[in-house]
Amino acid sequence: MQVAPNPLGSAIPAEGQWAAALTPGGKPPRFGSAHVIPADQIGFPSLSVSRAVYRAFETIVALIGLFVGSPLVLIAALVIRLDSPGAALFRHTRPARLVRMRGRDLVARPDLIPPPGGYRPEAQYCVPSYFTLVKLRTMYADARTRFPGHYAYKFTQENFHSQFPTIRDDPRVTRAGQLFRKLSIDELPNLWSVVKGDMALVGPRPEAPEVLQYYTPEEMVKFTVKPGITGLAQISGRGLLNWGETIALDLQYVRTRSVSLDLKIIVLTILRVVTRHGAF
Repeated sequence: MQVAPNPLGSAIPAEGQWAAALTPGGKPPRFGSAHVIPADQIGFPSLSVSRAVYRAFETIVALIGLFVGSPLVLIAALVIRLDSPGAALFRHTRPARLVRMRGRDLVARPDLIPPPGGYRPEAQYCVPSYFTLVKLRTMYADARTRFPGHYAYKFTQENFHSQFPTIRDDPRVTRAGQLFRKLSIDELPNLWSVVKGDMALVGPRPEAPEVLQYYTPEEMVKFTVKPGITGLAQISGRGLLNWGETIALDLQYVRTRSVSLDLKIIVLTILRVVTRHGAF
């Protein structure tokens, strides 16, 4: 059995680290357990002059978008309040870009799955982090109570990739929400997350945190970049894609990411929004 060093001085099996995290005093993970990746096995995108300039560009674009789109957001917010009870804005925890942490700080984390062999105290590991996504509410405020089955996220590892993140004729979606989703108006507040630095204009769409438990270690590489308002999957089918297809396209984006690709995706996104391809 492989043994992982314990920063407290003894050595315990990786399986023991995991079990110890769930003994009295340790709470079960809220979203399930996600894989941790040794930092030396993956590469974070390096910061370059072109990337710094592009970051300034997308911040300016996001600010302009917020200014120009604010009247539309206000009108949509009023319609949402009149259409169904509840707040106009919806806030939800979503996975952000992976962060680096030392192994010694991860031993008691029940929300993480250690790599084979467990953690090395001084080694760096890539760990999930989260941010608060803000968008216009398109579902009933009490949707979790009325439709609990849609929030179960109970899949087997084998059938997860064949499931669809977006459901056609979703009973949770309000009348106003159906319209705003087709026009992609509900995503306009995401621009504030771009300004804050939690999101980028282009990148994998923010995932439901409950499904990270079904990601393989190789697929977690998707989170080495910031989530985006649009991405390669969004211009390639959007709601028509299942999780397997979406993840494959997201990984393709991470491997081939460039400023020119981002600009191409932004242009194609505008065309997809106009044609409403895959939006429902």
